[in-house]
Amino acid sequence: MQSARDRLEAVLSRLAVRADYESVLVKLYPEAARAAADAADARRKAGVTLGPLDGTILSIKDLFDVAGEPTTAGSLLLSTAAPALRDAVIVRRLRQAGAVIFGKTNMTEFAFTAIGVNPHYGTPGNATDAGRIAGGSSSGAGVSVAEGTSEISIGSDTGGSVRIPAALNGIVGFKPTARRISRVGVFPLSETLDSVGPLARTVAECAAADAVMAGEEFAALVPLSLAGLRIGIPRGVLFEDTEEVSAAFERCACKLERAGASLADLSIDDLVADLRAVTRRASIAAMEGAEVHADWLAEGAATPVDPRVSGPLSRAAAVPATAYIRAIRRRTALVAAMDERLASVDVLALPTTPVTAPTIVSMTSDEALCERTEGLLLRNTQVANQFDLCAISLAMPAMPRPAGLMLVTRHGDDQRLLRIAAGVEALLGR
Repeated sequence: MQSARDRLEAVLSRLAVRADYESVLVKLYPEAARAAADAADARRKAGVTLGPLDGTILSIKDLFDVAGEPTTAGSLLLSTAAPALRDAVIVRRLRQAGAVIFGKTNMTEFAFTAIGVNPHYGTPGNATDAGRIAGGSSSGAGVSVAEGTSEISIGSDTGGSVRIPAALNGIVGFKPTARRISRVGVFPLSETLDSVGPLARTVAECAAADAVMAGEEFAALVPLSLAGLRIGIPRGVLFEDTEEVSAAFERCACKLERAGASLADLSIDDLVADLRAVTRRASIAAMEGAEVHADWLAEGAATPVDPRVSGPLSRAAAVPATAYIRAIRRRTALVAAMDERLASVDVLALPTTPVTAPTIVSMTSDEALCERTEGLLLRNTQVANQFDLCAISLAMPAMPRPAGLMLVTRHGDDQRLLRIAAGVEALLGR
């Protein structure tokens, strides 16, 4: 295996060539990364290891505090914010585990919107076709892993922001149970829905990063046997408008059945419709985001804010507190109902996104199409956040453009989900 330093230098060389038009990474730490890589190589020579992430070339979303610099969260508004006093908890844990953090990845402004467009810091093109969107909000993270400039990248997921870019770029993205991983030092969007998760090439790499960030003891990931696994297929509204993704999903389902898994339809349409009704005026993410950004929304922003972000946040700010309280109260009841509904299966399986990546031009030139596409991209993934579940997106094989297979389990079943995903990954191939 190549040394960590050699792998790091290869990445830095690739990035240097495109420095004038870089949009995947927004900040590099070359000297700190070289020191971390050299230390990892020295440990390896001495036969010492800090764990599975020791020497891993890793990037973090521009949402996580790094001591001594402002956390800009994809916005010009925060570029002059006070510097962070200390690293975010997850950044500290990753460093302590020997990860080589070499840079911060681009994102949509304030982690809002799922398309992946950023008018301030550039829009990363999809790793498989630069003319297409990367998906958001962890856009740079998805591209960086898929193109090989990061071995693992850390993102955040409020409605699908890890899994959407993972699906559209053909990699693995894991959304853990919310609050399992510390969000101290993470710029917030939604206190209720935010979670921190990894994007990587494999389930095992996601599991390693997840364990480190959660402060848990890492055990080698043992794939779960698919024989007898009870898989629920939530056909209905979540399978509408799935275009070519539907055929790929059915091929995966057939393979799972042949491997001994038991597949059965499990409708959750009533629960999804109920939550949609109570958040009709604004989503929970938008209402809580409006509180985070209340000051500049009231006074006006000192610098331009992406209208795709400021518009929904402004509208949510006008929603009365009573509507928010009712939404949260109803969600609590629906979370319990969903948990009960999922008790009859080991895992749900469905397409991560109903569509593959559209062109950047179509998303920036047709506002109505962009809005409709964003709704589609978020439709399936946000179910895991809204109902307090954990979920993972795996690349579906034999697709002309990447799309994801999403596996979803009950709150707190993270380790079991990772083992199931490892089994499915072994069956489908990477």
